[in-house]
Amino acid sequence: MRRRSVLSIATSTLLVATGAAVVAAPPAALAEPGPALEVNVAADRHPISPHIYGMNFTDEALAEELALPVRRWGGNATTRYHYRYDTTNRASDWFFENIAEENADPAALPDGSSTDRFVEQDRRTGTDSVLTVPLIGWAPKARDGSCGFSVAKYGPQQRTDEWRPDCGNGVRPDGTLVTGNDPHDTSVEAGPEYVREWLRHLTGKYGTAAEGGVKFYNLDNEPDIWHSTHRDVHPTGASSAELRDQAYAIGAAVKEVDPTAATLGPVGWGWTSWDHSGLDQEECGRTGCWANPPDRPNRNGLPFATWYLQQMRDYEARHGQRVLDYFDMHFYPQAAGVAFGNGNDPATNALRLRSTRALWDPTYTDESWINTQVRLVPRMKELVAANYPGTRTAITEYNWGALDHVNGALAQADVLGIFGREGLDLATLWAPPAASQPGAYAFRMYRNYDGAGGRFGDLGVRATSADSEQLSVYAAERGSDGALTVMVVNKSGVERTSSLSLRGRTAPSTQVYRYGAGNLGAIVREADQRILVPPPVAGAPNGILSHTFPADSVTLFVIGGPSTPPPLSVLHRNLDRWPTDGQIRPAVDVDNPGRVPVDLSRVTLRYWFSRDGGRGAVQAACVQAAIGCANVTQSLVTLPRPRRGADGYLELGFARGAGVLPAAGRTGPIEVRLTKADGSRFVETDDHSWRAARPDYEASTRITVYLDGVRIAGTEP
Repeated sequence: MRRRSVLSIATSTLLVATGAAVVAAPPAALAEPGPALEVNVAADRHPISPHIYGMNFTDEALAEELALPVRRWGGNATTRYHYRYDTTNRASDWFFENIAEENADPAALPDGSSTDRFVEQDRRTGTDSVLTVPLIGWAPKARDGSCGFSVAKYGPQQRTDEWRPDCGNGVRPDGTLVTGNDPHDTSVEAGPEYVREWLRHLTGKYGTAAEGGVKFYNLDNEPDIWHSTHRDVHPTGASSAELRDQAYAIGAAVKEVDPTAATLGPVGWGWTSWDHSGLDQEECGRTGCWANPPDRPNRNGLPFATWYLQQMRDYEARHGQRVLDYFDMHFYPQAAGVAFGNGNDPATNALRLRSTRALWDPTYTDESWINTQVRLVPRMKELVAANYPGTRTAITEYNWGALDHVNGALAQADVLGIFGREGLDLATLWAPPAASQPGAYAFRMYRNYDGAGGRFGDLGVRATSADSEQLSVYAAERGSDGALTVMVVNKSGVERTSSLSLRGRTAPSTQVYRYGAGNLGAIVREADQRILVPPPVAGAPNGILSHTFPADSVTLFVIGGPSTPPPLSVLHRNLDRWPTDGQIRPAVDVDNPGRVPVDLSRVTLRYWFSRDGGRGAVQAACVQAAIGCANVTQSLVTLPRPRRGADGYLELGFARGAGVLPAAGRTGPIEVRLTKADGSRFVETDDHSWRAARPDYEASTRITVYLDGVRIAGTEP
């Protein structure tokens, strides 16, 4: 298994070279043609969780520079940690030894423990903490340096600690495992009460999660391989029932002390964890019983992760309390040389960049022993939706390797873009790069690209590439200033020139920031680039830029917030003289009093109303329209929570055939009718968008107008 240790990270100054001139595009001499890129700000709009940009054990300087959103205290050693002694057992990573953490004043413990200091660093940098709580049932008995397989007690072993030769690896010289050892050699029992005591200590010092204390608790670390990593105290694989019951007990203990904290589980080690319990993995690893694992009948034949989520759902149904908030699985690419590998081999580097597709692509077959379509993040979200809706998704350990090489930086930038696009809720890299390494610059491109806190957007929008193997693209709007941020990763190995089309957004120019092989020590502010604005023809993009992307580079475009929107307004006429009958009959006419034509496919209207009882679904129909009903779309939306004057709205949109609304022009009347399938009546007089029937069209501020999904006119209820 991989060695777990906290990296010492050197600090460095982030260098950002700047340029101010606006140019048409970088020179494209000798560049290969690249795939077409497109960003549509009106499509696939979704929040991007800041917690996807997390790390394990990041040092304070880098955490502060990145405004690191979340930091995890995890790994094999954290499975067995005693907060009163500030001691971990390093398990198979280091001779199953109890190793006391460095502590200036052990007599003051538990105050001043390494976990206290971990939380205190996070509070200084504004970072949310993830701590690991034990499900294994054991914790170190003292700051005593004891070990699980004493040579004096259990006989000669293949390897021993050169500094403490009595501590062996638990393997006899003939290759057989030492068995029958006493867990009390190193450990004491640690169950729910131990967890409650520890959390009372933490909440007493730092408050609850809601008060700024520890926000997240991992339900142990990779418990399905305890039989390997912690076999001195858990020599047999953990069964499905044990993993479930321990999650119930420890999750409930966490919630008892801090109901506002979130729990993450089952924290499986990797791909095998989805289908198999620890018992399955331990026995089938010895006997090859993978087609018929012994624990499967105890799950009614279900894969472990499916069954686990159902069991967590059933607990909440019985007890009225969630004990699992995040479905958390670790993932390391399994192809040789990728995870934790270096950037020295061109074939492995190419594989590293391809293998990020395992996170999302249903057409990609993983190039390892997994040998199937992984599509990890969509798979996680689908599994949760089917078995325990409302549970969030997390990957608290992953690593695509070569973080000291530009190839690893490209992969890391790609991974972060995928996490945001696919809607993952939380991720923490194992383990962090040094501040001067290329992998750190991949994070800076999203979290501090200009050295002044500039960040990638927090509202994801649609971004597509005709060939993501060459250039991948990710886009998001930034809530703080409305800027559109577009990240392009050139993974092709050669310089490429591509056209980027913008839909729903344009500007005179864009800022350009770049990190790549050309300068491994800085993110470079390139010259601003002009954005070409084509004529407002229906269906045409709103802006185009042609750009040359250097080989092995990550490029960020920062396009300023939306310009002043066109002054569109709605004229309204109520065609229904009876406000308490079985229909609503609004007629609208969209007016463009401005000087700029507007593509109607970018425009939507909302008529806000209340259903007013009845059991039949509300139906909408276009009666007649000056631009043709075929060019008018209708969509009925029910609000998750009723508002004053509305529990839903009718959204009218326009097909491409509606064309362009000219300056100083109107669409002409569009008449629609709302009815209910059961024929029941509406009571319109208290509807937000209603107005009494009159013979003429009049301006309305209660029918709202949206351009590319952003409200530009009218008042919502």
